[in-house]
Amino acid sequence: MEILFEINQGIAWIKLNRPEVYNAFNRSMALQMQSCLAEAASTEQVRAVVISGNGKAFSAGQDLGEAVDPNGPGLETILSEHYNPIIRQIVALEKPVIALVNGVAAGAGANIALACDVVIAHEHASFIQAFSKIGLIPDSGGTYFLPRLIGSQKALALMMTGDKVSAKEAEQMNMIFKAVPADSYETFTTDFVTQIASMPTKALALTKKAVQLSWFQSLDEQLDTELNLQVEAGNTADFNEGVQAFLEKRKPNFTGK
Repeated sequence: MEILFEINQGIAWIKLNRPEVYNAFNRSMALQMQSCLAEAASTEQVRAVVISGNGKAFSAGQDLGEAVDPNGPGLETILSEHYNPIIRQIVALEKPVIALVNGVAAGAGANIALACDVVIAHEHASFIQAFSKIGLIPDSGGTYFLPRLIGSQKALALMMTGDKVSAKEAEQMNMIFKAVPADSYETFTTDFVTQIASMPTKALALTKKAVQLSWFQSLDEQLDTELNLQVEAGNTADFNEGVQAFLEKRKPNFTGK
């Protein structure tokens, strides 16, 4: 299998599994990932989704052998049927999506990570907008997410040069949430993912939705959005549990409902 998938203790683990080619995507792998994301979205017990890579890399992006194969799918199909659906699924998923970047994330691999809600990187990981090196433009949402994360000038410079950005540099320029030292990476990521999966899932999904809408709305529109989403959050079982736990001075037991 080119994607390893399991659901364990409320967490859907999606691991890219072509380590011999640094988890570069081909058509089969992209379609498998779409199926895994769909299953994570539709499975009620899933309260967080984690995307990581098997081996030394997170993902080197597109398998270029497939991209230039005269009998292959071609760039238009690769984008319209492989990557664009993956990005749309990640963004629309009503659960937190966390990228654990264990090694190099290049091209579409980098932008799949940046489409996630939270990115945590191993200190030896790196991010590369590699497209200009082969005469292409950034795709897979790269021209959308990266400027919003780090600003237009820095984003354009990285896209034009294709320079490698270390995990620590990515954290410093607000490209990612955190770069974690090697000796604490496994413990930190496990604790973080477990914490997110134990929180009020519907409230986190509504928070994700509010932040996404904020890019396109005026302040007045955003205040109305917050009002509507807060009312929705207030009708959840987790809100009642959270208030009751606060009053009883105990730790809440959220169920994601």
